[in-house]
Amino acid sequence: MAKRLKMGHKVLICGNGGSAADAQHFAAEIVGRFEKERKGYPAIALTTDTSALTAIGNDYGFEYIFSRQVEALGQRGDILIGISTSGNSENVVRAVETAKNMGIFTVGFLGRDERGRIPKVSVVLAFIVNHNRTARIQEVHLTLEHALCNIIDLYLTGEIEG
Repeated sequence: MAKRLKMGHKVLICGNGGSAADAQHFAAEIVGRFEKERKGYPAIALTTDTSALTAIGNDYGFEYIFSRQVEALGQRGDILIGISTSGNSENVVRAVETAKNMGIFTVGFLGRDERGRIPKVSVVLAFIVNHNRTARIQEVHLTLEHALCNIIDLYLTGEIEG
């Protein structure tokens, strides 16, 4: 992820409910900073543009609110992170499918087990929290996001090499 950011690519992140909040938090850490002073890098939480969300939801259906944004904003080489505690959120599934077809590197932050639909639509990398309680899954997702932010900060400030 840090290498792709350094190469000029961006991170797109999507999820519903608490996972939407995690998407926004993660994007903010990449655009702003986590713990190290560094320049900002492009990350977009696809959960924040209420006009796009409601227009797409109204015109196409809620299941397309993220995939249409991926289609419009994503480019080959970017990264899409789909966050779903069930691994079955239809709008996240469609976003992953669209990203995969566009040559966007796909990552899933998932929960429950690997029987969800998102791993089956071929995320390149899946972090699966094998737990049944949504709160526990989200807590692990946040810890993972912070660990990745730390690695990104260290790599982009030149403190570690990859």
